[in-house]
Amino acid sequence: MALNVHETYSFVFQKQGFTAHGSRVTIQPEAAGVSSVKTRDSLIAHFDNDISDCTGIDVEPDYVPGTDLEDHSKRKCTAGDHPLLSWKTERDTFLLELLQHEGRGDYANLYICQACHFGLPEYHCIDCFSGELFCSLCIVTSHTRNPLHRIQKWTGSLFAALSLKQLVLCVQLGHPIGEACSLPEQAFNDDFTLIHSNGIHKIGLDYCGCGTAQTSATFQVLEQYHLLSFESKASGYEFYHVIAWLTDNTGLCPQKDRYEAFLRMVREWRHLKMLKCAGCGHDPDGVEGTGEGECAVLCPACPQPGKNLPDDWQDAPNDKWVYALFIAIDANFRLKRHAVSKEDTDPGLSRGWAYFVDETAYKSHLGQHSGTPQEKSTCSSHNAVNMADTKASQGLAATGVGTIDCAQHNMKLPNGVGDLQKGERYTSMDYLFFSTLRRRCVDVLNVSYNIACQWHKHLWQHMSTMPPNLQLEHANKFVQFFVPKFHLPAHILKSSSTKEMGPGSRRDTLDDHFGDWNWKKLVGLGATLLRKMDEAKDEHKAHASAFEELNGALEPEITMVWRAEVEHWEENPNDSSVPNPFDAKVSTITQAAVRLKLAEMEACQLQDGTDMSLHLDISPSVFIAIGIDLESKQRRFKSDIALQGVHPTDRQKAAVVHQQNTLRRKIEAWKQVQLLYTPAAQLLSSRIETVSNPDNPEDAKLLLPSSLTAETVSCSTHLLTIEWELRIAQAGDTLDEIRQSLRLRDYMYSFKRSWVHGQSANTHAQNAISRVEARVMMAAEKYRVSHAALSVLAPVLSKVGWNIRFRLLNKKDDVRRMSAPKKGESEGRRKLSWIWLVEGVGDDEDKVVQDSLRLEWCKARARVMRWEEEIELLWEEMCRVLQFLRWHVHWWDNTVCLRTLTGAEKEGLIAYATRQARNLAAKFELSWAQHLTDICEPSSDPVSTHLPDLSIPELPPP
Repeated sequence: MALNVHETYSFVFQKQGFTAHGSRVTIQPEAAGVSSVKTRDSLIAHFDNDISDCTGIDVEPDYVPGTDLEDHSKRKCTAGDHPLLSWKTERDTFLLELLQHEGRGDYANLYICQACHFGLPEYHCIDCFSGELFCSLCIVTSHTRNPLHRIQKWTGSLFAALSLKQLVLCVQLGHPIGEACSLPEQAFNDDFTLIHSNGIHKIGLDYCGCGTAQTSATFQVLEQYHLLSFESKASGYEFYHVIAWLTDNTGLCPQKDRYEAFLRMVREWRHLKMLKCAGCGHDPDGVEGTGEGECAVLCPACPQPGKNLPDDWQDAPNDKWVYALFIAIDANFRLKRHAVSKEDTDPGLSRGWAYFVDETAYKSHLGQHSGTPQEKSTCSSHNAVNMADTKASQGLAATGVGTIDCAQHNMKLPNGVGDLQKGERYTSMDYLFFSTLRRRCVDVLNVSYNIACQWHKHLWQHMSTMPPNLQLEHANKFVQFFVPKFHLPAHILKSSSTKEMGPGSRRDTLDDHFGDWNWKKLVGLGATLLRKMDEAKDEHKAHASAFEELNGALEPEITMVWRAEVEHWEENPNDSSVPNPFDAKVSTITQAAVRLKLAEMEACQLQDGTDMSLHLDISPSVFIAIGIDLESKQRRFKSDIALQGVHPTDRQKAAVVHQQNTLRRKIEAWKQVQLLYTPAAQLLSSRIETVSNPDNPEDAKLLLPSSLTAETVSCSTHLLTIEWELRIAQAGDTLDEIRQSLRLRDYMYSFKRSWVHGQSANTHAQNAISRVEARVMMAAEKYRVSHAALSVLAPVLSKVGWNIRFRLLNKKDDVRRMSAPKKGESEGRRKLSWIWLVEGVGDDEDKVVQDSLRLEWCKARARVMRWEEEIELLWEEMCRVLQFLRWHVHWWDNTVCLRTLTGAEKEGLIAYATRQARNLAAKFELSWAQHLTDICEPSSDPVSTHLPDLSIPELPPP
């Protein structure tokens, strides 16, 4: 194929795909002789439609009107069906287009600058959209407003890079572009480096009577790295060297290393952005007037008196629980820091203004109590506590960080983060706990800590050793301590390691990341609370239905007693003399009782089929009952064979053959009787044996009446009715057998964990558990066979409603113990398996069963109540979020007049405050409208305080 490329392409990245403009390609097939002209639009379609296939980037192809209405099954295949295959044939064309950009392209025959019609065109800019050539004067003139573009000069054989500084472009600071300075002051040694997103640039720069510097960075590159560090956790080292490689990726023109200067500017940028977002620039006292915790992003859903609570919230005794503050305490031992610097050489830029506590006061308190021995945990083996004094800390300035979080919304609290010197010492965690509660005026406090059972014992005694400003008036507060089921993850920062950072740099970096984490949580509250409310309503409905189902399966006299007990306990939560209804009252069965239960189950199985003799005078009911028993023997025999393993002994093989012979004789004898009652079964059996004749009796088809309900095979209705009655009884007995086996298995597991030690004993115990597991599986299979027979017989006998009690048994989700959740289900979402809700389960006189039912009834009732409370709490949080955001708008409006400034400074402060005052409440309120019947209205005067302790990061411009 001959190609005639008579115009060039200029490729640019657009919407993650290549596009081309201003060119035309003529393709002349050698054989056809007919020119096929493809314009740039067709090539763009080829390249854009499937650029993701060759680049790994997912690109949505351009929409073609009408294509979704076409009948693809009838139309002819076109090249558009396989765009990447079509593009492969044109790779040479595109490759030539890319290569010709290494030269002058369309401007190869241009000998005079088209801008001034005077100079020689030998310069072009690789950052400008056009690749046009200019003379040196025109290229400098066109870049007076873009001094950071990259320029190349045509040397006669290739383009060589050079800077605008080499073309005598000078940037004058302090004056508008084009205006000369009467007292210009050149940069030191005329060596000024500017770091930008497209490279590291040497520029000519003159000051206007200001101080001088040698290295700076643009706001664009600082903002770019700032956001990149949050999203991709890229380190400053990696980012800087990407910029350096953009400048020169060959090493032929090495640049002076500006990495340390870049890190210093990034740290200054982070700090200034934090102060700006907190409104410190609007404070008449300036930055030095910033108080502790005032730069932290607050949680708008948590109770904040004066910001999002009603004026009379303290006068609502029955509803005070909705105004409770939920706090979670945890530690992160991955955030270590090596002893590589000191506070004198690397101080922090803030003094406890955000999430970290003030380091000076914190270290002073720890120094005063450094000799206090760590109290050992007596209720759990918690290494972080028990080994706090012996934990290896050689070479480490900090072994981790302790954090205080909002447990409901997983946000960091102000002044709730601090370094840990040796493990999770109480001294450190106490200081962080009281530091974050210093400004919290709440009456109800719920504290979650994985060692709360030990930590809270002497908490108020420890508080007396704290500085006076950290001591809490706990006498008039209701404080509850909880041990969480799972630790709250404190590992928010997943960036490059902070181990090698200095103390101040590390605190500033972590403060910045915690602020970003809180801000993302805040703007996501609209979707988060909506999702939680929808989920809470669904869960409440499901658990209410499950509780009613369990309650209906039990006798009302029994549940009335249980209800009275649990309500009495709820009314007296602090009275230890009132028994806890959620504690088991019946002790577990003993090992002797387990052996007795096993013997009884084996006796029942023997009684069902062993020593059974066939008589000539057999009634229909006995005939069908024997057939059902033979089915059970076949399943039990298969289970016994599976338990023998892959390599059975000769004795085991002999026993198997003996049992097979016995089973075969019983089946053959039963089939002789089958000729009398269901002769059609013999005809059907002969057909089956013609196709596949089973060698083993356990695989033989017995063909009970439920198997003879097809139109081609008839069976007596009397026999079908008898089998129906027997199958119903079998289903009920089998469910009871499953429940007993599950309880027995649970006890055996508990006994094995507590008392069985050693390899031999564990092997024997595991074998016993395996036999019980096999019984559970065999009983489940028996139930499924019975259910399948009932499903066949029901339409023939016009039986309805039976499947309400006897449901389809799911082996994975339904066959589980009473207190076992499904996979991935938590305790609050757990629903009882339906096998424990069958009518009559409450009639079991076993004390263990009755006590288990009582516990499950109490838990099911508690789940319904907790989900109902969750709905009420979420509604309250939605109102608090709306009220807080409205208060925040009012606060920003008031900051405008706090500081007396003039000119451009005043205008900037007003513009920023106005932009920050844009309200998120309207957006949240719209998405929550379906759940909020009464939208919380702002009070007449929601702001009556000075500069508050919160900040909301700046919103993007509209």
